[in-house]
Amino acid sequence: MTSLQHHLRPVGLPPVNGYSHAVAGTGAIVAVSGQVPLDADGTLIGGPGPDGAPANPEAQLRQVFTNVGAALAAAGAGWADVAKLTVYLTDLADLPLFRTVRDEFVDTARPPACSLVQISALVHPDFRVEVDALAIVSG
Repeated sequence: MTSLQHHLRPVGLPPVNGYSHAVAGTGAIVAVSGQVPLDADGTLIGGPGPDGAPANPEAQLRQVFTNVGAALAAAGAGWADVAKLTVYLTDLADLPLFRTVRDEFVDTARPPACSLVQISALVHPDFRVEVDALAIVSG
């Protein structure tokens, strides 16, 4: 496991809500590309149903975080090694769900740095979220 130094709220910076203002560490960098709500078969999880049922943003978020975790593991990293997340949401109404799901995956006492951006759309019109990550693995 990496020995990351989490700087949740350095002097002069505003309060945070589930992220660190800065995270430092040494080791190999693992870059995880943007993960979207597709399962291992390429099936959209939590998308609008064929019967017109609305999208399920919580299911999409869980799939995205599961995918990030799988990519980290493939590179020999884990959630404790994540220094930075970048999150893209198409609807800021999903922000409370994002925080709930994120907090099930990251160590809330030592959260990664995070940027969150609202965007008008992702590559597929039914995607509501995409997340990429940077991890630092000592070794």
